[in-house]
Amino acid sequence: MNDMRRIAQGATAPFSTEEDVIDMGALFGALWRGKVFIILAFLLAVLIGGIYAYVLATPLYRSTAVVMLNNREEQVVDLGGVLGGLGSDRSVVNTEVEILQSRILLGKVVDKLNLTEDPEFNTALLPPSPVARVKSWIKSVIQPAGSDHAPIADSERTATISALLAALSVRNVPESLVFEVTAETTSPTKSALIADTLVDLYILNQLEVKFEATEQATTWLTERVTDLQIALENAEGAVTDFRAGTSLVSPEALAGLEVQVKDTRDRIADMTTSLGASETQLAAMQATVTPQEQAEATGDLQLQRLLPRIDEPDIARAFETRFTQIVTRRETDIARSRAQLVSLQDSLGTLEAQIERQSQDLITLQQLTREAEASRLLYEYFLARLKETSAQQGVQQADSRSISPAVIPSDPSAPRKSLILAMAGILGIAISAALVLFREARSNGFRTAEQLENTTGKATIGQIPLIKASRRKDAITYLKERPSSAAAEAIRNLRTSVMLSNVDMPPKVIMTCSALSGEGKTTVALSLTLNFATMGKKVLLIEGDIRRRVFGQYLNTAQKDGIVSVLTGAKSFDDVVIHDDLLEADVLLGDKGQANAADIFSSERFAKLLSDLRSRYDVIIVDSPPVLIVPDARVIAQHVDATVFVVRWDRTQKDQVLGALREFDSVGRPVSGLVLNQISPTGMKRYGYGNNYGPYSAYGSKYYVN
Repeated sequence: MNDMRRIAQGATAPFSTEEDVIDMGALFGALWRGKVFIILAFLLAVLIGGIYAYVLATPLYRSTAVVMLNNREEQVVDLGGVLGGLGSDRSVVNTEVEILQSRILLGKVVDKLNLTEDPEFNTALLPPSPVARVKSWIKSVIQPAGSDHAPIADSERTATISALLAALSVRNVPESLVFEVTAETTSPTKSALIADTLVDLYILNQLEVKFEATEQATTWLTERVTDLQIALENAEGAVTDFRAGTSLVSPEALAGLEVQVKDTRDRIADMTTSLGASETQLAAMQATVTPQEQAEATGDLQLQRLLPRIDEPDIARAFETRFTQIVTRRETDIARSRAQLVSLQDSLGTLEAQIERQSQDLITLQQLTREAEASRLLYEYFLARLKETSAQQGVQQADSRSISPAVIPSDPSAPRKSLILAMAGILGIAISAALVLFREARSNGFRTAEQLENTTGKATIGQIPLIKASRRKDAITYLKERPSSAAAEAIRNLRTSVMLSNVDMPPKVIMTCSALSGEGKTTVALSLTLNFATMGKKVLLIEGDIRRRVFGQYLNTAQKDGIVSVLTGAKSFDDVVIHDDLLEADVLLGDKGQANAADIFSSERFAKLLSDLRSRYDVIIVDSPPVLIVPDARVIAQHVDATVFVVRWDRTQKDQVLGALREFDSVGRPVSGLVLNQISPTGMKRYGYGNNYGPYSAYGSKYYVN
């Protein structure tokens, strides 16, 4: 994400406050710079897509049969079916789609069309590929020898069904009961045949399901009717046997018995009351003592007439005889009433027992009668249903019908050549654009002066193109022999920028440096020396990188002593300085010493040497070591007027440049300007920046003689 943001930002300055803002102009600029690569990738992708679409791809033909659910089923006879017609809701439609794609139905298609013998669907008939042979060998090694295997025929049939399922598609037309069954194969005739066969077997399967359901229902109903007939006969026989084994029982007779029981209970109640009164009266009579009490207790009129004359003996005897007769008669009546009461109670018990027995018999008879009636009704219903079901076997209708048979296609449906070419082109553009952006994201170097300035915040005072030379010495020769070349003009522009960096006091001592070795700082130092010398200036070039000492690769000299010998006092400056005819300037070489290089340049002798040389030369150029490797450059920077920092095009990393600049800032000697060196015109063109490397060279190519 950070890399992509860096592309979009176009290498904005580190102190920018809009780091998270995507610069669409920079993003499209990166794509525009890679337009050649994107176009080539587009053409290559289209070419590959065309080869696949027109040469390699196998043409496929698609044929569609149309079937409709028939929810307006015509009834030949108005009988209820065992399986009713299908509904029209969404669940029914989805169910029928799944039935059309069921493996059972597809298996029937495979068997009818013998697709197991077709290599398109049975890949086992094709020669095994190398990958398949390797897999088979590995499986034979891993799998035990005695393991169970499914029958080959079954496995091939299963694989064929799966292949057929992949070649079929079933679609419900929205807001309708219509299904489109589409088959796609390598043969137009085969596609139409498969689609029609599937539809025909689907409709036939609906009839078979109904016939099978009706047949099963008929068989079950036949068995059930037989069982119900036997049950009815048994129930009716039980009613007859029960009637024969019991006395005539009816609700009317039972009601009459209940009336008799009520009358008997009423008589017992009355008799019990009368008996109680008689016993009370008898007890009262037996408790009397005087004739007066006896006459009142009995209430007899005759005793009451005899009571006034009770004093007469005859009357007293007659009174006593009459009272005795009354008591005896009362006792006799009580005994007779008791006997009648016992008889009535016995009769009541007999009647109640008879009612209870007849009630149970009546309940049993009614239950047996109801069971027989229920068995009769159930038997009659199942018998009628059996006759209806048997009649339906000849009038079953399918729930679907074909409304459009499959048509043999004349043109292949796949591959869709135009779509493949379009997708290949889009894919090529997308991949190439992604690679271009990825390349931009991974690029951490500098390709333009604008990137260098935006990243560092320093001015770019020079842009030097790559000089094609097999040896370093040849680069200086090229500049001298071709003073009107673009490279020479770039050095001349760099010289002008350095001198104008301080108009009031043009720098006399100039140091060239870089972050790492191999950036071309030495070549820049020698080029500036040559350029100043051709102006008639008296120039001194000092080799400040005394650790590597590479000036010998540029100059033809046998001099071994140099600046270290001068600073240590072993030699004088005039003894070791040389004049190079190629540069047309004096050169003070670096030589090997015992002391550390940083210590040497930190000495007062070095400062005094530069001070003395300022009066003898117009320009002094010091080539220093890499900043990030040794501290020599920062030490030398304390004594120079201008520091030229060299950055190699598309190679020096941004963090390296920023780190080196921070080193100079830390000692209070910031660089005067940056030089983008060894710019490749071919690379600039490849990255989409054009044929030119600098702002001034974009319009002056006719002025250069390269």
